Amino acid sequence: MSKNKKEEIEKVNESTAADESSKKSASKKRGKGKKLKYGSMSLGIVIVVIAIVVLLNLMCGLIVKRYPIKLDLTSDKRYDLTDESIDALKSLEKDVDVVVTCPESDFEGLSAQYANMYYQYYGANVEVPYTIIPEILDKYSMYAESGKGSVNVKYVDINRDPDVVARYKKNYNGEITAQSLIFACGDRVKVVSQQEVIGMVTFSKTSIQNNIQMVFNGESTITSAIMSVADSKPIRVGIVSMMNGSSVVNQVGANITYSTEEFLNKNGYDCTEVDIATDDLIENYDMLVLCCPAYDFSEDIITKMSDFLYNDGKYEKDMIYMPSLNALNIPNITEFLADWKIQIEESYIKDGTNSVAISGKLYPTITVSDSEEVGALPNDTLPIVAPFGRNITVLDKNNETVIKELLKSNETSYTSSLADDSDSDDRAAYDIVVKARKETSSGISVYGSDLLVLGSPYMIDSSIVSNTNTYNNAEVLLKVINNMSGKENGAIIPEKALQQNNISPSAREIMVIRILVIFVLPLIIACIGIVVLLRRKNR
Repeated sequence: MSKNKKEEIEKVNESTAADESSKKSASKKRGKGKKLKYGSMSLGIVIVVIAIVVLLNLMCGLIVKRYPIKLDLTSDKRYDLTDESIDALKSLEKDVDVVVTCPESDFEGLSAQYANMYYQYYGANVEVPYTIIPEILDKYSMYAESGKGSVNVKYVDINRDPDVVARYKKNYNGEITAQSLIFACGDRVKVVSQQEVIGMVTFSKTSIQNNIQMVFNGESTITSAIMSVADSKPIRVGIVSMMNGSSVVNQVGANITYSTEEFLNKNGYDCTEVDIATDDLIENYDMLVLCCPAYDFSEDIITKMSDFLYNDGKYEKDMIYMPSLNALNIPNITEFLADWKIQIEESYIKDGTNSVAISGKLYPTITVSDSEEVGALPNDTLPIVAPFGRNITVLDKNNETVIKELLKSNETSYTSSLADDSDSDDRAAYDIVVKARKETSSGISVYGSDLLVLGSPYMIDSSIVSNTNTYNNAEVLLKVINNMSGKENGAIIPEKALQQNNISPSAREIMVIRILVIFVLPLIIACIGIVVLLRRKNR
């Protein structure tokens, strides 16, 4: 082969190698560009997705604050607030601090402690879910955000840091212990004690030893406490318990007095026990409550009660009176009531037809006779019960007192004498709750004082007013008292029945769950991984 021929072949080979090198270089550049392009797209997509997630999270947070979303998947809806509580929170205009004087984990310990106690006493496995309390407090904070005010909940271990609650003690005279709830708004403080907190979860009155049903009744207490401290004009109530240092009631009267004070306190009234002889009533209180006096009062004390209601001609004071079943010879108190056109007869009401059984005894039910004063009831099918209710007669006296008959017995009722327990043959509807009002006017304004008389003290007994799923007593009495005092934002919130949440799968169900968890789910995940791997490999 000639020299020239060799040179031509070498040049062609060099050209071909250069072309191949150029092609490889171009291919690499295209590959790098393609990777850069897809990498940039992936990065951009990731950034966009993250931005969308963050934006949605912010939007959801704002929406939840403005329009709270309820999501309770429990069968008994234990973590939902009632419409009454939600409406109250939406109307809240001030900031309320709720201080829980223990770590949040303490509620789990309470649940275990009381579940063990029920097991030891009754031999039953009972769920006692005190964890409802912190969960539902979170709902209060959430719903309050939709109003002008707020509910700020924090947990403080006062055993480690006792000084945290010191600033609340200057506005609260009682003791603040661990596992209590402190409600504060400005200089107003209300404390729900440890005993009351524990009582928020209890067994139903219908429970029997082999079938214990739990109820949660804490929502009413929490809602009322929040609204009470946020109330700029609280109703101050003097509970008459003493006279010159001596008790004015016997044991029965003491129980009714305690129940009444508990009922009013729970529903936002500021109650204080008073000595009617020595305390300044007009300056310190808006309402007096006298439950079942065991003996008659002196004329000076009667004058002091009358002066309280007259209020130097300004009126605007109220009083609740409940008669005793035992004290009959009380002429001064009788004369005081007569001045308000009220006479309480020395007999009590029975009814063999319209009655309900309580602890094995029949007690009469009563009806609303003035629906305007009582108002609409959420559940008017529940009975109003009046054990040992003394019948009231409205006197025809020539004064300006206006009487409103609020509650009556049924037409099938009759009376029984307190003196000899003899029954009357007359069947009639008797007045059992009445309200008397005296008024004065100044220009176009009208001012008045009210005297509310409950012929049956037992209708406000704690065993009845706390059983809101069975009786309408609490709802009716609160409406009547609120209407008399002018108090707003009061509502009875029913107890919440708690269903047991025990999961007891059968042997077959356990086998199915085991197969799904141990074999099926791992196999599905492995198949997905293989498919993804093959697709990436074949690109």
